[in-house]
Amino acid sequence: MLTLANPSALLALLGLLVPLAIHLWNRRPGREVAVGSLRWLAAGANRRLRNLRLEQVGLLLLRAALLAALAVALAGPQWRQPQPAGRGQVLVSRELADGSSLAAVRPALDSLRRRGYQLRWLAAGLPAITPAEWQADSLGRKNAKGNSLTDNRYWARIQQAADAYPGQPLYAVTPASLRALGGAHPALPASLTWQTIPARAATTWLQAAAASADSLRLLLGQSNEKQTTYRVVRVARPQPGTTLAVAGLPPLRYETTAGQPQLRPVAADSAQVSLAVPVRTGALRVVVFAPAGAAEEARYLRAALRAAAVGLPAPLALTISTTEPDPAGAPDWLFWLGDSPVPAAWRARVPRGLHLWQEAAGAGLPDTATLATAETAADAPIVLTRRGRLALPAGSYPRWADGRGQAVLAETRQGQGASYLLATRLQPTWSTLSASPALPALLLDLLATNPQLGTDSLLTAYDQRRLDPAQLPTRPVRLAGSRAAAPTAYRFTDLRPWLVLLAALLLGLERWLAQRRAASPLLAIPSL
Repeated sequence: MLTLANPSALLALLGLLVPLAIHLWNRRPGREVAVGSLRWLAAGANRRLRNLRLEQVGLLLLRAALLAALAVALAGPQWRQPQPAGRGQVLVSRELADGSSLAAVRPALDSLRRRGYQLRWLAAGLPAITPAEWQADSLGRKNAKGNSLTDNRYWARIQQAADAYPGQPLYAVTPASLRALGGAHPALPASLTWQTIPARAATTWLQAAAASADSLRLLLGQSNEKQTTYRVVRVARPQPGTTLAVAGLPPLRYETTAGQPQLRPVAADSAQVSLAVPVRTGALRVVVFAPAGAAEEARYLRAALRAAAVGLPAPLALTISTTEPDPAGAPDWLFWLGDSPVPAAWRARVPRGLHLWQEAAGAGLPDTATLATAETAADAPIVLTRRGRLALPAGSYPRWADGRGQAVLAETRQGQGASYLLATRLQPTWSTLSASPALPALLLDLLATNPQLGTDSLLTAYDQRRLDPAQLPTRPVRLAGSRAAAPTAYRFTDLRPWLVLLAALLLGLERWLAQRRAASPLLAIPSL
């Protein structure tokens, strides 16, 4: 079946009028012939002008065919053929390397495997699943390689599979959780069928911890299919080397490494390495520099920071300064609300652990964007009415983004610290961010000391929120018995090289005929 990648390019077929006009108006002059009387020439010329006829019709058709071949080549013609059934790839997430997780879809996968589909892990390199691994999983023994969080970038892995196996049907099986689907959403291939496995239960984990003289404040996270919540639990401070018991968590060992106290979950499997959570021993020190013109912004920011501090394990030490603060104070955060440049002494502290926040300076430009984050999904949309003119620094990462994908808050990691550039301001004339009830949650996400969000963070590891099914292709067809309905895939053959070759041949033939016509003598005598 013939398809066109760019049908609008067929408008170039209007160029067929060009050779027609040339043949009608660019008539070859006749040779001069002496006649007895000039009175017959005027009448003959008038009859020639009234009798415009096509000449060299074959040459005209050849030129029209040349232009038509080039126009169709611009439209990107492709020949589509269905792929033979029974050949494709089954992509299984390593997180499902457990017989109990795959029990619901194992009959479908076995049916596809018998039809010729090859089983592969949805991981870096798309390694094949050996018969021994598949048999071990069917017995319920968890695969030892199935705990790597860096393998769960599903968007990139699906795109890699589509590029590696063009035209082949793909059948992906992954958990339904949202944690592995960060980043840009690529265009999914039409031959993809995506099956998600719901989470079996909510998860609870230790997100962060802080210590006082005689107690520990533990920030516990809990995630299910609908939401992720946090709560603070206070327990007695144990002695180093002892084990702490907290409801809902595995045993936690309190230990000190290089003078830094930390809590390490004691895994049931001694071979499994668990992430240690550092215990903060002091308050979170935050300084807000607000000159005279930024008093309103400082008031909004102070209220949001105090609300966010409820979810922090360490107490918040907040300072509002109307004069430039002294870098010797060494706070953890500096919110710079002035239009003046940040002094070099403060910038030098960023690689040593300072987190520096700056806002847009100047008058800005009008904007109508809407902030799009997980924290703002359930609240009224945050609208940006003005945006700064400054370009994002090199190496920055969009921490907050709008509905058009443009960064609203850009983060630039520098050593142990980071710089943050807000593309708007906390003023009602710039955005509705200051009045949004989601602002404390957005700030809490930034102030959390351990760990930073990303593929290796605790929130990413334990996040059980379910992905919106609308983000994935249509669910697979229901199985008839134990046989799975194989997705339909197509193989596309690009016809443009052949059309370009045809145009080159037509051009050569046209030049040859045109030169023959020019070399042939022509005698034009008006009829008397």
